[in-house]
Amino acid sequence: MTPRLAAIGVVIPARDEADRVDRCLAAVTESVRDLRCRPDGAGLPVRIVVVVDGCRDRTLERVAQWPAVAPVVCTAGRVGAARSTGIDELLTMLHRADVPAAGTWIANTDADSEVPPGWLSTHADAARRGAAMMLGTVRPDPAELDGTAEHRWYRNHRLIDGHRHVHGANLGVRADWYRRVGGFPPVARQEDVALAAAVDAAGGRIERTGASPVLTSARLTGRAPGGMADYLRRLHSGLEGPLDAAG
Repeated sequence: MTPRLAAIGVVIPARDEADRVDRCLAAVTESVRDLRCRPDGAGLPVRIVVVVDGCRDRTLERVAQWPAVAPVVCTAGRVGAARSTGIDELLTMLHRADVPAAGTWIANTDADSEVPPGWLSTHADAARRGAAMMLGTVRPDPAELDGTAEHRWYRNHRLIDGHRHVHGANLGVRADWYRRVGGFPPVARQEDVALAAAVDAAGGRIERTGASPVLTSARLTGRAPGGMADYLRRLHSGLEGPLDAAG
């Protein structure tokens, strides 16, 4: 029997993202509004946590301007550990409100990304269908990507249902499954790939959807080694292959 969806948490790691985090939070806020316009989302609690990880800029000041957002400060310096810190804070908040882990859906994105309005509704639908995890797609910001690299990206990434990609900027997981497999590992890169593999190995049902792709930064200087920026530099240099294989 599929547990009733009781709450959604949004967790966003940020490292020196003062110039981009407002766009991210505006998009997430719009997605919350869109969800609450639906009959099945009107009363659904949504909690948003931003993990300010070792920031040397004004990221924390920018996040503090959003009253519906809970900032968490850490010095992990690794995106997997930062995501874990945010999820720990989120689950503590929801536990105090007597929200069960089986009824909690954790939607993940990144501070340099912009979710579409229907993003949380797509996650909520996956949760209500009984998914243990949802893997969504992303698309690089065309304003930051030249035409040749963009063409190479879409040659290797099809934004369709059943895709084989894993992106931390568009990943959801039910909290009880997250706990069952030990959460995000504290690694420097591909923490999202490791979590998806763990859920799959434990028998969790994973939905891979092309709906609600997330717009993400196409900058060539990134925050995580082996991440999106490194991969895009490979595309610029003529090397191809999906992002999952970039490292």
